[in-house]
Amino acid sequence: MLRRLVLLLLLAMSAGACDSETPVTPTPAPPNSTTVTIRVGASTLGTNAYVPSPMTVAVGTLVSFVNNDSTAHTTVADAGAWTSPNIAPGNRFNVTLTTAGIYPYHCSLHAGMVGTLTVQ
Repeated sequence: MLRRLVLLLLLAMSAGACDSETPVTPTPAPPNSTTVTIRVGASTLGTNAYVPSPMTVAVGTLVSFVNNDSTAHTTVADAGAWTSPNIAPGNRFNVTLTTAGIYPYHCSLHAGMVGTLTVQ
């Protein structure tokens, strides 16, 4: 009987430990990363846009294109450095460029939706 009581007490104590709030440190973004947000009405013309654009990053930076719009978009480098599939709302496409240069890009689904990424 005493053995069962001790076992129950140990189980209760360990269950209580699981209920306590332990501070959780969020996983930080990689030091060489940045985000381009895709959203509707972000440009001065009220059309779809990449924000920010233009953007300048260091060689080797991970650039994450995050779709915050309600429709799919793409990001396609004009000179072919990258081509994303359709990026559904709430999803992202990542690219890391290892060569310095100026990379104009566009959405293949929406004419006039353009951006520029400078890598240096």
